[in-house]
Amino acid sequence: MKKIGIEIKWGILFAVIQLLWMLGERLAGLHDENIAMHAWVTNFFAIVAIAVYVVALIDKRKNGFGGKMTWKQGFISGLIITAVITILTPLTQYITSTVISPDHFENMINYTVENGIKSREEAEAYFNLKSYMIQSIIFAPVVGVVTSAIVAIFVKKK
Repeated sequence: MKKIGIEIKWGILFAVIQLLWMLGERLAGLHDENIAMHAWVTNFFAIVAIAVYVVALIDKRKNGFGGKMTWKQGFISGLIITAVITILTPLTQYITSTVISPDHFENMINYTVENGIKSREEAEAYFNLKSYMIQSIIFAPVVGVVTSAIVAIFVKKK
């Protein structure tokens, strides 16, 4: 466990940061009165996510590999972080949808229907906890693998 302790720590920190981001979106009104801006503002989380991976792999390089790290070591560490994030994704999605912003799905359904983006049936099929959990469980590992591969290129050190 000690061997992957740094990755577990950063996977958990990522989940906490993700929840804080969701709380920030909620407080900024992106889940209700400013919902029209949600689709593009939420994408800025990618910058935060990449920064977390960079700091995590630098931490692993410094404290796990004695200041040196190959691309492969960084990539594998990133994959472990991704696995932790993916495992925690249903929990973070549940907390977001039931505690932080319980009206978000209904607000998104109403917004997309009122603006002619989706029919009510399409919106209800898309904006619900089950759908979001499935999407997150697929999205987290795909994006995590790509992020790990790219960040490991820049964090490796001989």
